[in-house]
Amino acid sequence: MGLKNETKSFYREYVSGMSSQQLGKELHADSDRLKKLYKDAIREQNPKIAEDEIPAFQKFLSVLGALTKRLNPVRRLVFGISLVLFVTYYLFSLIGLAGVIYHPLLLPISFVAMLVILMIELLEKSDVQQELNFARDIQLSLLPASSVKRDSIETYSFAATAQEVGGDYVDVINTEQGTYVIIADVSGKGMSAALYMVRIQALVHLLINKLHPSPKELFLELNEYIKSNKSDKTFVTACAAFFPVDENHFTFARAGHNQPIFYSRNMDATFQLKTDGFALGMTTTSMLKKKMVEKKFQFEKGDSILFYTDGLTEARNDKGEEYGIDRLDGLLSIYGSLHSKTISQKIQSSIESFIGDEKPLDDITFTTVHKIEPIKKIT
Repeated sequence: MGLKNETKSFYREYVSGMSSQQLGKELHADSDRLKKLYKDAIREQNPKIAEDEIPAFQKFLSVLGALTKRLNPVRRLVFGISLVLFVTYYLFSLIGLAGVIYHPLLLPISFVAMLVILMIELLEKSDVQQELNFARDIQLSLLPASSVKRDSIETYSFAATAQEVGGDYVDVINTEQGTYVIIADVSGKGMSAALYMVRIQALVHLLINKLHPSPKELFLELNEYIKSNKSDKTFVTACAAFFPVDENHFTFARAGHNQPIFYSRNMDATFQLKTDGFALGMTTTSMLKKKMVEKKFQFEKGDSILFYTDGLTEARNDKGEEYGIDRLDGLLSIYGSLHSKTISQKIQSSIESFIGDEKPLDDITFTTVHKIEPIKKIT
């Protein structure tokens, strides 16, 4: 009974997640990955030759070389020896030397060597995955609390990365003068974008605490930092708004980012916050200073603003349809007068229902700012 139960348990664990839909997705993803490896290998090894003119054997060697370069020298050596043993086994069989004393051992030795390499690679991948999960926890800990409230301003944020770590950045920073709300999207994905995001976040906090800049001044300082490294081709799109204490307005600047959606309770209507400005890192600071426009908008009780990254509007369902700006605008039109948490939860529920089981191709980040009636102090 014990062996039977253990077998069943092993079987359940082995086939977990193997639904036809999941298998189809994984097979498609692996196929795309192999196609990319093939194209990159052919282009790298034969840069001046058209693909249809390259002999099949040369293509095979190019792909094999690209694969084995990913192994360290010891594993590459073992892999090469196992291939030689595998080919030698069948070559001896073809030329009638199957009776050679070592011939029966060639195939199992080759198989065991390949299996050992596979097991080591899997263990190493598992260790890397654990490190990535740890990095993700660190990155999430650097983000602001989901809900931040100060006087009459309340914010509620949501962030989900397409990979273990991401390049989206959202922040809510309270100072004596007022509240800053920043959202940004670093070009690229994965670890490199995440590390760059952390650097940007640290610099934003430093500049705000030291200089108390306006949104435009903040972006000019960030652009100076990004452009200081001439070899750095990274660029950052961003929006920033500053809400002064006890004021019914905010100042806003946009650096090539998605236009936030503003809901006015008095007008019961939505409109996009349109201001000019290049993405950070795309041009010189002097040019950015000329082109970037900082505007002031009224912000009354019941008004709301939705800041978001393009991962939200460009999310796709299983039919390939984009979520789009119209759905967001419609949600703000209906729920814009409610609290920021309610608005954000409605958006989260809507996007999750729209994409279903599809995996987002980009990070999804948004934050909602809402103006409430300030709490009156009892004197």
